[in-house]
Amino acid sequence: MDSHNASAEYAGRRSIVSYVRRSGHIDPRLLRAWDTYHDQYLIDLTLGAQGSSLESAEQAEHASLEVPQDFTLNQAFVRETWGTTHPLIVEVGSGQGENIVAAAASHPDKNFLALEVYTAGLAHTMLMAGKQGLTNLRVAQVNAPELLASCERGSVAEVWTFFPDPWPKMKHHKRRIIQLDFAQSIACALEPYGAWRIATDIDDYALHIHEVLDSCGFLRNDGNLAVQLPLEHVGKGTAMDADKLPHGEFSESSRFEGRVLTNFEQKGLKAGRIIHDFTYRAEISSESCMRS
Repeated sequence: MDSHNASAEYAGRRSIVSYVRRSGHIDPRLLRAWDTYHDQYLIDLTLGAQGSSLESAEQAEHASLEVPQDFTLNQAFVRETWGTTHPLIVEVGSGQGENIVAAAASHPDKNFLALEVYTAGLAHTMLMAGKQGLTNLRVAQVNAPELLASCERGSVAEVWTFFPDPWPKMKHHKRRIIQLDFAQSIACALEPYGAWRIATDIDDYALHIHEVLDSCGFLRNDGNLAVQLPLEHVGKGTAMDADKLPHGEFSESSRFEGRVLTNFEQKGLKAGRIIHDFTYRAEISSESCMRS
């Protein structure tokens, strides 16, 4: 979605778009999964709020990802959508759904929401959930920063952001999803001391996370592992120079036991990349969460 073409109605909430939405072929198996399971799992927070519904994967490929300005994700919405008031865990960028489906299957006493912009990934998530008959999982095709900004304070128990797009070119680092405004929205959405769990296999993104979050004032780095990282940024084409740069020590977390080893992570490990895990806890005042 080109943010310059977005309606002015959403200007107060819009943030830097951290993805490029590309239409592509969706195989027939996933099309059938969408048709079979979208009524059960898909929360339509965009077109649905305007009287339409994403009944087909083709509609979803061309739908707006904006969240209506008057929408609020709160306990009443959770109760209506999931039928319970169990703690809500939100995954930002759920990909093919391996992590969140496994977590939902293992924790029926919790509610799960998968946020993903790519239609094929959502269809695959619904397919896996449907095969297991899961009732505590929902998915939404939305711009995650807008949805997190719509949350009532304390409405979310945890947020997960595993292996976000690294945007490796230096000129694109500003498009990384982990930015100060997004972090503040998450801190406000989380219950007191609720966790934001992050993982990346890109050293430069790990440095970026530390720079944005370690001193932001409304999140506490809960890590207890000392790691060494270059103190200067590198990008695509200059990453091989990182070892020559001055390094510093940072605190990170042990691997989150609730994260399954996906094919994506395995590829990173085989390529010799180090997995960086982070746990940040919400510490924020009421004044900092006043919505504009």
